[in-house]
Amino acid sequence: MHLSSLEYSESLCIGTVEYVSPDQIEVLLDIEAPESVSLNTGTPRPFPRVNNYILIRSDEGYIVGQVEWLTIKRSAYPKRRGMKDFGLVDLPYPSRKMSLNPLGTLCRTIDSNGKECYRFRRGADALPSVGDNVLLPTQEQLRSIVESGENRRVKIGTSPLAGNANVSVDPDRLFGRHLAVLGNTGSGKSCSVAGLIRWSIEAAQKDRERPNARFIVLDPNGEYARAFSKDTGVLKPRLFKIEPKVNEEPLKVPLWFWNSAEWCSFTQASGRAQRPTLIYALRAVRDKRIEIPVSASHDIRRFLRTVVRTLQMERNAGTPWGPFPRPKAFCEKINKWKSGLETNISLTPSEQIALSNFTDKINSLVQARSGQFPHYDFTRQEVNDLIELSRAAHQAFGGSDDELLPMDADIPREFTGDSFLRCLEASAEMLNVSEYVETMLMRIRTLLTDTRMQSVIDDDLDMTLEQWLTEYVGTNNAESGCLTIIDLSLVPSEIIHIIIAVVARMIFEALQRYRKLNNEHKVLPTVLVMEEAHTFIKRYKENTEFQDAASVCCQVFERIAREGRKFGLGLLLSSQRPSELSTTVLSQCNTFLVHRINNDRDQDLVHRFVPDNLKGLLRELPLLPSQNAILLGWASELPVLVRMNDLPEEQRPQSDDPDFWKVWTGEAERDVDWKQISDDWQRLSESETEKDVSDNDTSPNDISFD
Repeated sequence: MHLSSLEYSESLCIGTVEYVSPDQIEVLLDIEAPESVSLNTGTPRPFPRVNNYILIRSDEGYIVGQVEWLTIKRSAYPKRRGMKDFGLVDLPYPSRKMSLNPLGTLCRTIDSNGKECYRFRRGADALPSVGDNVLLPTQEQLRSIVESGENRRVKIGTSPLAGNANVSVDPDRLFGRHLAVLGNTGSGKSCSVAGLIRWSIEAAQKDRERPNARFIVLDPNGEYARAFSKDTGVLKPRLFKIEPKVNEEPLKVPLWFWNSAEWCSFTQASGRAQRPTLIYALRAVRDKRIEIPVSASHDIRRFLRTVVRTLQMERNAGTPWGPFPRPKAFCEKINKWKSGLETNISLTPSEQIALSNFTDKINSLVQARSGQFPHYDFTRQEVNDLIELSRAAHQAFGGSDDELLPMDADIPREFTGDSFLRCLEASAEMLNVSEYVETMLMRIRTLLTDTRMQSVIDDDLDMTLEQWLTEYVGTNNAESGCLTIIDLSLVPSEIIHIIIAVVARMIFEALQRYRKLNNEHKVLPTVLVMEEAHTFIKRYKENTEFQDAASVCCQVFERIAREGRKFGLGLLLSSQRPSELSTTVLSQCNTFLVHRINNDRDQDLVHRFVPDNLKGLLRELPLLPSQNAILLGWASELPVLVRMNDLPEEQRPQSDDPDFWKVWTGEAERDVDWKQISDDWQRLSESETEKDVSDNDTSPNDISFD
């Protein structure tokens, strides 16, 4: 029998509104409402169920509510006409009730073909009233709740709560304002990250065969190479790692990429003497205006340039008239400079006169502060006169004022570790702090001689900045592919935080300069993926004198989280402990894909991401099976339960659980060759191994004793 529209609508009625508040609506279910399965919505559907979607009529269409709880209450009297005991006394009657969280409005619209359709939007102009009918949504209405929205170009899964409607996202919203993928180990987190990368690029290929996309994965565990190892074309990754194999590239992060903050954190430089000396040396070693000394005149000119800069720094810091013992140290410093300003017969008369005037001024200042009870304070005029004479001497040797401009200590210009070490030693001697920088010099020598680190820091200057950006960020129009995987699994723990900080900062600053050189209105969209984010973007103590490498690494990502959107750099963070992540970074993530979470602290943190009336769905976090997640935030009109798309075995990251039972029972064989492992670990060559074997094979009879 065919039902009219009005009759069909009435058949979907399951109850009436009994209580209304801005964040909760209580419904009294009809006696005839389904008890386990609804059959009148087109397809069999479980009802009633917690987190199901329910509709209430409104002027614009329907108010959408999500079931928060279900209960049975005993009524003092039956509340339905015709339901009486027909006795002298009416007996109590059980009533089913449920509570709804209002989510938004499902509006009626007309599409281009003149057909009625629906569009979901957050919020409602008016709440329902007591007595309003409550309806089951049809299959079309359910899909409209989940699938509404513009530019949903990338399908990531289906919604079990909405009749397996497709869940698609707008990549501009997903990556433009940062995404955090959270969940316990084994919940499908890594597969979701790999899938988001793959599905996004494949969706873009439908409009352009070679998408101009850029994904850069920082992979501390070496998981993602397998997920894309069999791909070709734009999905074939550029893989960088220590000890590369065929079709892999060696990981190179030259030490001249490091800025002053990263150098200070690695060397643990103190703030009083070591840090200023380190920054001074970085400025000097990066200064390409320094000529190779070909004569005594050139050597003195370079020395005078450093003297002028040092005097200007000391004057700006107020050292010559500061509290004792700073003026005494300044006096000893300028007196020591005279040894490097000795006149030479090869100098011209004008050079000798200018140099003598400067050294005579130093002598007069030092002699005035000698004696039994000297007073070391300098006047501002005395320091200004000394600077003017030093500038005059510098100009007499062919120097210019442009050379005196301080070099940026953080500009990425090439230098070798040995040249930096020599420059640091010379700077310490110039600043008269040599005895205070020995520990810092020792740490740098360790860095330069450690074979584990040499392969990463690339001290041979065999890579330019242009070449590094081309290989790691990608060529023009992503002709070399859309994906870069940086395998950090074998990077020494002493420098891994520094390496990650340098890579992330270099990418960010490169995109900053891209926009600057393109009239401030063009950006190069790039996604930076950080796996195990709780390890490298961890909360740190602020207002401390010394910032360790972990703090510096976190600060880089905090800056990217705050400013990256303006320059086209989006973050995709993956973490199993969100409570340990930097609150600054988390607060800047506008979209969250949350897998199963059991820890109470982590659950509480996730609950703060959504309004109070939308937390019902999050109560399922401890119960979510693998491959299921809750999508919430900017990229989703409402929090929605998603079953992520399937990934074939060969496209999953290498993060499977170990098969203990299969190995124990012999179903999966495991042969162990500790000799091979120890040789690889100790970096023994094949020739050395053979020599050791031959030495061990020597017969006792062949050994003679004298």
